[in-house]
Amino acid sequence: MHDIYVISFNSTHHAIRFEKRLKELELNIKTIPTPREVTSSCGLSIMFQKDNIDTIKNNIDDLKIDYYGVFNIKKLDDGNKELTKLY
Repeated sequence: MHDIYVISFNSTHHAIRFEKRLKELELNIKTIPTPREVTSSCGLSIMFQKDNIDTIKNNIDDLKIDYYGVFNIKKLDDGNKELTKLY
């Protein structure tokens, strides 16, 4: 099993703005196309490490980012994926 953590956004503007902030904080992130398991109006998401979840949450609040959700996606041994919305 393999876990990934992503935040998806309601607009590309907010995705790019938040990406800039996280890079300034030197977090290990990657901007990716929104996984198909996540439905949102924006095609961009940011993948991050579980260790950074508190920093992500604090900065969402500080910047008043319009986000769709923060998700954990587990890749199961049988090839399926399990999506959990964290907030």
